[in-house]
Amino acid sequence: MLSTAIQRLNDRRHAAGEVGEDAGFTLIELMVVLLILAILLAIAIPTFLGVTKSANDRASQSNLNTALINAKAQYQSGGQTYGSLATAGSNAAALVPILSSAEGALSFTTTNSTAQSVISVSASTDGNGIVLAAYSKSGNCFYVIDNAQAISTTNTATTFTPYGTGTATHAASTNAATAGALYLPTTAGTSYAETKGDTTLADCSASAPVMGSATGVTYQVSTTGFPS
Repeated sequence: MLSTAIQRLNDRRHAAGEVGEDAGFTLIELMVVLLILAILLAIAIPTFLGVTKSANDRASQSNLNTALINAKAQYQSGGQTYGSLATAGSNAAALVPILSSAEGALSFTTTNSTAQSVISVSASTDGNGIVLAAYSKSGNCFYVIDNAQAISTTNTATTFTPYGTGTATHAASTNAATAGALYLPTTAGTSYAETKGDTTLADCSASAPVMGSATGVTYQVSTTGFPS
């Protein structure tokens, strides 16, 4: 498009007799070229940023799916439990080195996820459920919740774990731009959740999932795949 515009300007110059060796572009011609460049950049930059954000999100989701496969394998080999110790924190702490050794490309932690390859882990007290979280460079946090059977308790709104007691601040799907604890499904099966637009790394935690208060932050849960 740009080369075509320049060629047309040259054709106009030749038609007007501006064929001398020192002939140059007029100010208007240069402004037209700059305008075309500005239009091209305005189209290309948002497209590039959108593709980059989507790629980062897909990487986090893929890592979570890989982590879930390894966690399910551990569930089966460990006697159909995600951990046999007394507390949820201990369950997760026991799982971390096992999952890390099974999947060398990923690292696992009982604290918050700091990158899309760092998976935050939390397990229920009875070993029947697990929560995995991964932070995307695009400012989104993704969760996978796998419950072998229904968990009888829900989150608390203050000091809590996903399988604690009490009521979470945010329901399964909300656009409220207020901070608070997130509801994570306790029904049997695998669920997927996303907090979009929360750039606070500490909020992306499997053991203490939080939704920040920034404008535009949203939270959604799905049982069919990661929310779009």
